[in-house]
Amino acid sequence: MPTTADFERMLRGVALRVTRPRVAVLSAVHDHPHADTDSIIGLVRESLGGVSHQAVYDVLRALTAAGLVRRIQPPGSVARYESRVGDNHHHVVCRSCGAIADVDCSVGAAPCLAPSENFGFVIDEAEVIYWGLCPTCSTATRS
Repeated sequence: MPTTADFERMLRGVALRVTRPRVAVLSAVHDHPHADTDSIIGLVRESLGGVSHQAVYDVLRALTAAGLVRRIQPPGSVARYESRVGDNHHHVVCRSCGAIADVDCSVGAAPCLAPSENFGFVIDEAEVIYWGLCPTCSTATRS
């Protein structure tokens, strides 16, 4: 697990000023992959006390723009954040409870999938979402 010093280095490495809210948000995203904004706000408030919704939204926006976190939003879900960036991985989402897990690329380098037509685009990433039931929900369905 990264330490506070690691988070501070990450922030400096992308030319972001080190602040307590930025470190707290980065730590929350690292400790709770695929957390939504409200969950991150709760975690940051546990760590720092009073911090506004807007401050957390601003930090998430800055961290995403700097490439330190990735924002994902599966259809029908709120935005979620993860610290696994830059590797073009995908996600599997439970249709019942909404649990999300990372899935590595199935084949080859980014992009993992070759489209039938690129319409002149230079494609550098593919986003795939697998849908199904997580082990807990699939067991409950069978019972």
